[in-house]
Amino acid sequence: MRRAVATAVYFIVRAGVLAPMIDSMNVAWWVHRWSQINPDKPAVIFQGRTTTYAELHARAESAACWLQEMGIEKGDRVAVLLENCPEFLELYLACARLGAIFVPFNFRLAAPEIDYLITNCRPRLLVFSQGLAATVRPLDLAAYQPPLVAAVVGREPPPPGALDYRGQVDGFAGRRPVLTASLAPADPNEPQVIMYTSGTTGQPKGAVLSYRKTFFNCLNANIFFKLRADDTMLVILPLFHSGGLFIQASPCLHQGGTIILHRRFKAERMFADIARHRVTKFLGVPTVYRRMLEAKQLGETDLSSLQVSAIGGEKVTIDLLRRCWAAGFPARQIMGQTETSILLWASEEDGIRKPGTVGRPVFYAEIRLLDQDGRPVPTGQVGEIVVRGPVLMKEYWRDPARTEAALRGGWLHTGDLARMDQDGYYYLVGRAKDMYISGGENVYPAEVEAVLRRHPAVRDAVVVGVADPKWGESGHAFIIRRDGQGVSAAELRQYCREHLAGYKVPSRVSFCQDFPRTPLDKVRKFLLVQQSG
Repeated sequence: MRRAVATAVYFIVRAGVLAPMIDSMNVAWWVHRWSQINPDKPAVIFQGRTTTYAELHARAESAACWLQEMGIEKGDRVAVLLENCPEFLELYLACARLGAIFVPFNFRLAAPEIDYLITNCRPRLLVFSQGLAATVRPLDLAAYQPPLVAAVVGREPPPPGALDYRGQVDGFAGRRPVLTASLAPADPNEPQVIMYTSGTTGQPKGAVLSYRKTFFNCLNANIFFKLRADDTMLVILPLFHSGGLFIQASPCLHQGGTIILHRRFKAERMFADIARHRVTKFLGVPTVYRRMLEAKQLGETDLSSLQVSAIGGEKVTIDLLRRCWAAGFPARQIMGQTETSILLWASEEDGIRKPGTVGRPVFYAEIRLLDQDGRPVPTGQVGEIVVRGPVLMKEYWRDPARTEAALRGGWLHTGDLARMDQDGYYYLVGRAKDMYISGGENVYPAEVEAVLRRHPAVRDAVVVGVADPKWGESGHAFIIRRDGQGVSAAELRQYCREHLAGYKVPSRVSFCQDFPRTPLDKVRKFLLVQQSG
C-alpha cells in the first residue's frame, strides 16, 4: 500500500499516458501557479519597474512562443549573454517551459572565451545585451555549427544581423506555447541548465543541471534563508552564476517572494533599495561586504528589515564576520559550488562561536570526507569533501573524462579539502589540486594564507605550490599590502617561521596590487602563476 501511494504521488496521467511528475519541479510552473494564486504580487522590481507574477508568467509564455517560432525544440541550447535584467528571467522560464536547455554566459568574458563556450555547447540562439555588442561583434555567428541566430536586448535598433528581442517577443503577447509530452520536460532528471564553472584552473566546464537538482537546491535554500512569500530578496550577484540564479532568484520564485534585481553591484544603490523596499534577505561575496563596510551610506541606512545577510563564494575571515556584525549585517555563511549549489552552511552564531567553520551539511545532501584511497577519515583529519544526493549535477557537458573523474560510485568528488570537528562542523583547508608536497610533507595553502593575513601589513594573501629543485615543491606567496603599510618579503618569511613549520614557509614572496578573480571573488591562481613567470 505504501509503495502504491508513493507511485501515485510521483506519477500523473498526462493525455492518457503515465508520465513522471515534472510540473512541481519546474520553475516555470511555480511562476504559473503564483500567477494564479497571487497574480498582482510583485515578482521582480528592476530599475523602478515592477513586474507582477501575472506579468512575468505572461512574458515567459510569449518568450516560449517566440522560441518555438524560431525552431527551438526540447534539448536545444539557448545561450544568453545578459547582465541582470528581467529578460534573463523570462528566457530562463521560457526554456524551462519548453525543455530547451538554458545556458547563461558570464558577461565579463572576452570574445575568445565566449567563442570557446559557444563551440562547446553549440546553442541555436544567442540573446545578448546591447551594451555587450562589442564583445559579440568579433564572433562569426554564421560559421558555428549549427549556425547561431542572435537577438539583442536594448532600446536602440539592433546591430546588423541581430533580431530585436523585445519586438520579437511582444509579437506573441497573449499566446501560449504548444506543449506535448515530446515538446516539454517530461522527467525531473532531464537537463534544465548548463552552467559553466568559474574557470579558476583553466578552461571552464559545463555542469549539466537537472530540474530535480534545481528543485532540491530551492528546498535547501528555503531552509537556509527561512524563505516565505512575504520576503523581499535583493539580488546583486550575477544571475549567470549559481549564487544569483539557484541560491537567490529561483528559491524566491518558488516561494512566491519578491526579487529586487540590480543590473550590477553598486553600494549606494544597494543601501537605497534595502531601505526603500525593506529587504529581508540578501547574499553577497566577501568583496561586496568589504565595499559595503567602506561605503558612506552604511551609517545612514536603516538595516533593521534584514533578517538574513548571507555571505559565501570565498573563504570568510573571522575579522570580516565581526565587522559585519558590528555594522548590522550578522552574516550567515554558505559554501558550495556550481556542480551542487549550497553544500554547507553556518548560522550567524556558529560563525563567531567556531571561527573558521563553513558549517554543517544542508538538509538534502549527504557529505563525507575521504582520503586519497577513498576511505573515510577520522574526526579532525583532512579529507576530500564528497557528496551524493539530489543536488548533484548530471555530468560535464561533452566531457566524459572529467565527468568520470568527478562522479565516482555515485559520489561527486568536489576537490575541496576539509576537516570535521566532533560536533559535525566542517573547516575548509583548501583545494586538493592546491595542496603541494614539500620535502615529503603535505602543505595546505589555506593554512599558510591564514597566517599571512594576520600580519598587520597584509590585506590579502594567496599561496601556490611551485616547482623547487631541492624540495620538489615549495610555496610562492602573493601579497597585497595594506595601504600605507610597508613590509618586505624577508620580514614576511620570518613571520611565517614564527608561526609555521619550516617546510610550510613560502620560498618566494611577490607583491601585487590585486588578484585576478572570478565573478564570485575566487582567486584565479593559475593566472597569478602565469603572470609571475
